[in-house]
Parts: sequence; structure tokens; C-alpha cells
Amino acid sequence: MVQKYQSPVRVYKHPFELVMAAYERRFPTCHLIPMFVDSDVISEETSEDRSFHKIERRCKLDVDAPRLLKRIAGVDYVYFIQKNSLNHRERTLHIESHNETFSNRVIIHELCCYSVHPENEEWTCFEQSASLDIKSFFGFESTVEKIAMKQYASSIKKGKEIIEYYLRELEEEGITYVPRWSPCPPSPTKPVVPVVIPALPITPTISIEAPPESVNEIQVCKEGSSPTGSLNDALVASPDDKLDADYIKRYLGDLTPLQESCLIRLRRWLQETHKGKIPKDEHILRFLRARDFNIDKAREILCQSLTWRKQHQVDYLLDTWSSPQVLHDYYTGGWHHHDKDGRPLYILRLGHMDTKGLVRALGEESLLRHVLSINEEGLRRCEENTKVFGRPISCWTCLVDLEGLNMRHLWRPGVKALLRIIEVVEANYPETLGRLLILRAPRVFPVLWTLVSPFIDENTRKKFLIYAGNDYQGPGGLVDYIDKEIIPDFLGGECMCEVPEGGLVPKSLYRTAEELENDEIRLWTETIYQSASIFKGAPHELLIEIIDASSVITWDFDVCKGDVIFNIYHSKRAPQPPRKDPLATHGITSPAGNNVQLIDKSWLLGQDYSMVESPLTCKEGESVQGSHVTRWPGFYILQWRFHSMPACATTNLPRVDDVLATLQVSSHKCKVMYYTEVLGSEDFRGSMTSLESSHSGFSQLSAATTSSSQSQSSSMISR
Repeated sequence: MVQKYQSPVRVYKHPFELVMAAYERRFPTCHLIPMFVDSDVISEETSEDRSFHKIERRCKLDVDAPRLLKRIAGVDYVYFIQKNSLNHRERTLHIESHNETFSNRVIIHELCCYSVHPENEEWTCFEQSASLDIKSFFGFESTVEKIAMKQYASSIKKGKEIIEYYLRELEEEGITYVPRWSPCPPSPTKPVVPVVIPALPITPTISIEAPPESVNEIQVCKEGSSPTGSLNDALVASPDDKLDADYIKRYLGDLTPLQESCLIRLRRWLQETHKGKIPKDEHILRFLRARDFNIDKAREILCQSLTWRKQHQVDYLLDTWSSPQVLHDYYTGGWHHHDKDGRPLYILRLGHMDTKGLVRALGEESLLRHVLSINEEGLRRCEENTKVFGRPISCWTCLVDLEGLNMRHLWRPGVKALLRIIEVVEANYPETLGRLLILRAPRVFPVLWTLVSPFIDENTRKKFLIYAGNDYQGPGGLVDYIDKEIIPDFLGGECMCEVPEGGLVPKSLYRTAEELENDEIRLWTETIYQSASIFKGAPHELLIEIIDASSVITWDFDVCKGDVIFNIYHSKRAPQPPRKDPLATHGITSPAGNNVQLIDKSWLLGQDYSMVESPLTCKEGESVQGSHVTRWPGFYILQWRFHSMPACATTNLPRVDDVLATLQVSSHKCKVMYYTEVLGSEDFRGSMTSLESSHSGFSQLSAATTSSSQSQSSSMISR
């Protein structure tokens, strides 16, 4: 398996030329990097105007590996080839390096780039990416991979410290400014004294000028244009697409280099597949932490959660959900200041809550929606506290008072509702609970804990602190986590708490099973999105009738499972009534999925109907938005059909990847969730990248990265 690394943007608040002077002091060896033994210059070339300088080095490393492994490998040192391309004109340094030792067994490739900060030309940015592919290594592949990743992570962490060390060294020597390269020769009126700095392995001409205002400025001649190519383009991206290392530390916390890399790579994947409509970085980080920074596992649960949020319009919950009065009166929970770490504090007096009465009066779905609104409010409060306290706060503390808990709370439908709530919250709000303080746990608590603990993630269970009786009042109790001034009065503190005291819900508020069922159906069908199942040989098709030409058909869909091909057709005549579940005759059904076919098999493409858009292949997990400006009135058919992996062209045997992909799609089934709308041309505002006109359920967790551009043809599809 290929291991990859991508760094955030690291910023040096010093000019590019000064950073380059500091960088060159790392060679031929660096005492700050013990394993960097030596380096030799293999080749060196400079352009005529000295604006471009290229140097190739052979670096000798003493890798910290077990002696036995070194003896088996037959080497004491590992050699790398490093190629540096310094462009003084454009103020960039591109570094490419690869391993020379064991290059037929291990492939290590690294790209680095120093460049001028896009918003401040007096600052310098640094980016780094690398890949490690171990083909074979005497049966020690796993060991070598761990050693390599450990050594690399250590060197990354030291990288910025080393540059800053040499910057301070330059400052101590009185070198605080290095003029930029200029094609013009030095002015004859100023004295120019050529010198060579011994610490540099490269010895270009360095001139010291003595202008009236300073005598310690160094003139470093820049060198020629670097050739364009994949190396130069490898790290090019919009500044908005990149994460700054200082931003990560300020708003996301202290992450290891490899954790930073996981965040950046998952974020980049989301940008590519969701067209910039991605969750905020702290939300992505929660899913990575929930899966121990396994990118594939985190991506899977994050995409499922984003689809769930969109389908049920969770992003708008705080604006649209109005809690029934019975919740205001009898739901014994509420926000109460913050703990000692600055986390929002939520208090739940579960022992005083009539769970049976609330379920009978409201139903399971209303309770779930209320709990979701609490979690959404918690996310908002975390953002606010991050700004207030000046440090990253991504989770909250929950205090649960179990005084009064009894067998009534173990009523089966109530426990079922609790388990459902835990399941939904665990899937969609991972790593939002920083600490759970359970106070005054009675004897019946172990029974409840036995029922619910299997549904709680192991990492979450580790955050539980349980106190029986009045143990919370002693050492290691509440005062260790909550300031004494805000301990609620009902727990022996002096702070008034606005959490309702609860009590029994009057039976007059109970509703019949039929009323609750109808209400639950209404709650969870209040969505603008529809789901459809697509089978091999059975596409899903949607009919849209257009009366006025120049109308705009808009769409927004997520590919929840499998890969699909999206098409748009036009026909002057209406198709026959839709045929549903065509696979039923073969014993195959489409549970919980809509499957409609409109195009009759007797229709001929180009005669009975025509294609108005090029087919679009959409991969699993992608979010696709687009629009089509209609040219003619008539009937338009949007079609999603199953995408089969193409076989290898040079052989009749299927590829391993094709077989695995086929096995992963059980019963050759795909699933999409879609929303469409027809707009008058005068109402259409820009491209569907932002879906401004369709009230899409795009995540409000998303940063404001929407873009709007004019459609230049009859249609526009954005992925």
C-alpha cells in the first residue's frame, strides 16, 4: 500500500530571499538533523543572468533502524538524490528528492516548494508532499514502513524549527535583509565587495552593498527561470484551497504531521467530489478522529452523514424546528455556562424526566429531532467558545444527574427511543462529547448501562465518569471539571440553573398510536430530496414537462452507492405511464427505493428521442449539481443508469480491480438521492454550483466557498 503525505502551508514571516539564505546553511550537513550525515554536489548549473540556479546533491543519511535489519540489508547508510531549482525571478524554490538506495525495492518520492505568500510578499510559504511505496524488503516490509514513517514524521516536525534556527543565526550576524534579484547591474556609485559565505555549499557571487541607510544588507543574485512541468505544477492550487499550519494550530489544535496530512487529503477529496461544498475543517477532523485517522473509513462515514444531513435538512434545523410546549415544560435538559476547559456545558436531569410520558405525548421522531437540535446548538457554541477563549474547542461536556432514576425509566419503548437517538448521534456527531459526568447513579443504573453501552463507541465510553451517591462532592469530583461558581444549586452549588425540573407529563397530553405514527411520517418526509435505486438493466428516469422554451432545469443529487451514468433526453411526445420495479418478475425487488422507467424499449435514439447532454459518469460518494437551459418545449427525461466497469482492452480476462468493484456492488444495485426544479430563465441566478434558487439542503457546516459563473452554453454541470 502506498503511504502518502501532504503538509499544510507553513508560513515564515520573513522575505523569500532571507529564508533562502537560511535554507542554504543546512548544507553540506546539519547538526540539528543527526541522521543527515553529509551531502555532495553532483551537478550545478546557473543561467547567464543568474536568475535561475539548479543544483543536484547526493545526501547521506544514517537511518535509525535496528542493527539486525541493517545487517540483513547490507547497508549502514541510505542515499537520496535531491534536485533543487531556485528561481530568483519568480521567487520560488522547488525541491524534488528520491531514494537511490534500494530503489528497486522501495520507492520514496518527495516534493517541496518555497514560494512568496500570496497576500504578503514579505512572507514565505512552504509546502511538502511525499509518497512511500515498499515493493519488497526481505520480508520486513511492515517494519520498514513503520521506521520510514516514524523517521519522516520526526524530520517534518523539525523542518520549520531548523529554518527558524538559521534565521536567528543570520540575525545574530547582523543579516536581517537580503535584496531581491535584479536584472540591472549594481550602481557604479555604490561600493560593491564580493564575498563568499563559508557555511554555504553553493558559492554564487554574493555582494555586500553599503547604501546610506544600512551597512548590513546582502545582495544575493537570483537566477534564471525554472522550466515548467509536473514538478512546478505539483503544489499549485488556489490559496483558498490550502490550510495554513498556524490556522490549524489556532482553530483545530495540535496535530501530528501525519494527522495534518490526513485532514488535508480528505479535505481535498471532498473539494474535488463536492465542488467546494464541504464541511468546516473541525467537522472533517471529528470524523477522522472517530476512525483513528484512517482516511478511507472516515470518508465513508462522513459521506453517509453528509447525505443524511442533506436528505433531512438538518442544516436548517435550528431555524425551522420549534420545540413543542411539552418539551419546554417537561424535557429536563439545557445549556449551562462552560466547564474549566471552555467547553459548553449541557445539563440533563434524566432522573427527573418522564421518558414514558414524553414518548407517549410526542413520539420517538420528535424527541430525536429535539436532540438533533441540541447537537446543532452544541456545534454553534463550540465555534463561539473557540473565538472567546482563543483556543480550539470542538466538543462539549455533558452532566447527567440520575437522581430519581427508577424502573419507570426502563420502559421498553422509552429505551428503544433512547437507543435510536444514541445510534443517530453516534453516526453523525462523532467526537463532539468531550466528557460525560454521570452523577448520583442509583442501583438501577447498571441495568440501563448494560442496555445502552453496546451502542456507544469505545472511544466515547472512555470519556464517561460515573459517581455514585455524593461522591461527586469530594476530591476528583465536580470541582475538578467545573468552576465552583457555576455548579448548579440542585447539586449543592450556588448557581441558579434554568433547566426545567420536569415531572410527570399529564396523560391528557398523550396521543394515540395512529396520531404518533402519522406525525412521525410527516416529520421525516418533510424533505425536498427523493431516493431512487438503480439496477443493472433498470435505470431510474424522471419526467419533466417544459411548456416554455429557455426554461432552466436544475438538479442536485448524491451518489450514495455504486457508480452511475447521468443522461438528459428530450422527446416531443409524452412517454407511456411509468413502469415500476421491472425486476420483480425475476424475483428482485427494490426495497426502500424508487425505480421508474419511462423510455419505451421500442423507442429509437435520434428518432423518438434525442440526447441533449453528454453522459456524465458519477462515482460513489460524489455530489453533483448542474443545470440545463432548454431550447425546445416538450418532455425532458433525466436518467440515472448503472455504470459497469469497462473490461481491459488488451485481454479477455477481467482485471482484479473490476472483479472487486463488482463484488462491492451487491446485486448490481446503485442508489441516488436527488432534487430537481424548473426555473424560468429570468429567475435563474448564475450557475448551479451554489444552487441559490433551489433552496438546496447543502450543509451549513460548509464554509462559504460557493462560486457563481455565467453559463456559457446551453447547459452546465458541476461536480
